[in-house]
Amino acid sequence: MLALGERLGRAASGGGMVYLNGDLGAGKTTLVRGMLRGMGHRGPVRSPTFTLVEPYTCGAQRVTHLDLYRLGDPEELEYIGVRDYLEPDVLCLVEWPERGAGHLPPADLSIDIAFEGGGRRLDLTAETPVGARILDKI
Repeated sequence: MLALGERLGRAASGGGMVYLNGDLGAGKTTLVRGMLRGMGHRGPVRSPTFTLVEPYTCGAQRVTHLDLYRLGDPEELEYIGVRDYLEPDVLCLVEWPERGAGHLPPADLSIDIAFEGGGRRLDLTAETPVGARILDKI
């Protein structure tokens, strides 16, 4: 999971919206940790389960990691100022995006993580040219 995340992180540049879908414990935050490492981040990567938002700067690239698991209502995104994090040059990595329905831009890249046997199966789907560009680079 970390190795794939690092490859994705090296391929991602500029802004975009990445949706991370999967059950609890599937590895969404681990994939984000790998992506940030691939972008050059060397510090800790915390799961934003309780804070909802963790911003990072990786060189010139700004990254926002959102975990919407504890969101009670999608409108709560307005109260935490989500629009401030959704600027065109920011890469947004969103766990549990369905909980923000109607208040998030559509995904450029969707990553579905599922338990399979003793491991995980990942399905990566480019939803826009931005997502296709990322997939073309990995």
